Order: sequence, then structure tokens, then C-alpha cells
Amino acid sequence: MDITITPSSSPLPIDRAFCLSMVIKSFKGRRDVEVHLFRANWDDGEIKKSALDALIGAPIDPSSTDPTSSRTVILESFTDCERDLILNYLKEQYSTRLTALHSTPLTFPVPAGLKGLSQVQAGKDIGFIEFERIPSYPLEIPLKGLYDLSQHPPIVEG
Repeated sequence: MDITITPSSSPLPIDRAFCLSMVIKSFKGRRDVEVHLFRANWDDGEIKKSALDALIGAPIDPSSTDPTSSRTVILESFTDCERDLILNYLKEQYSTRLTALHSTPLTFPVPAGLKGLSQVQAGKDIGFIEFERIPSYPLEIPLKGLYDLSQHPPIVEG
């Protein structure tokens, strides 16, 4: 299994700054499915809104300047301790089913108007893995994964 942890090239302005993804060998009839992991919920008082707003920069799209969704991107991220717990859990529990685990820090400032993973609507090809529903999931971290099957080749061409 390929494990890549990209370090930050500069000091991070907040502890909650790490993104995670995993690649599943075979999932729902597709091969090498990339799943973007995120925190599914958090305490509203965990980080003050004003502190988060200081971490949000100019919008990518000038018509989308609402910082609310960009705050979600930050709150969905992991601390380095949470990242390490999740990576260890995935390595131990799913080593034969995963081909890769990746971690990278957020780039600050986060552009205004960027959507959080929890804000994506599930559909025909897009869905969520809810780790808390897995009976053997031992962590206190409310972990979910977002996948898009349309981005991956089918196992059997039809």
C-alpha cells in the first residue's frame, strides 16, 4: 500500500488543516475508487467563526464570495493526531483492500466559496461511506468518505 503524507511547506495557521483520501482496490463494481475522507460533524463552538474567517481568502469565482462553505472545508479537516489515528486504523483494518492512503495539508487562505465535502449531494454515482455505522469502527472521530464512481473504470466492461 502506498502511503503518502505531504508535509506543510510553511507553518500552519490552525491545527485542523489536514485532508485525507484513500484508494479502494474494488468498490461497487469499480476499480481504484478514490474516497475523500472528512469529519462529518463538529461542535459549533469548536473554532470561533471570526478565527475561521481570517483563514479565508479571495474567491476563485467572484460571484461566490460567501465564506460559510469555506469554513466547512476547514472544519471537515483533521488535526495531525486525528490524521494519524485514522491512517493507523485504515492500515490495520483495510490493508488488503486499499492501494493508497494520502494526506496533504490545506492551502491557506482557503478560497471563499469553496464547497465542503459534506455539502455534496449524493446521487447515482456519488455517495458517502459512513464509518460510524461500521460495527468495528473504534474511533471517536465522526468519519465519512465521499466517492464518485463515475470517475473510475468499471471492473467488467459491459
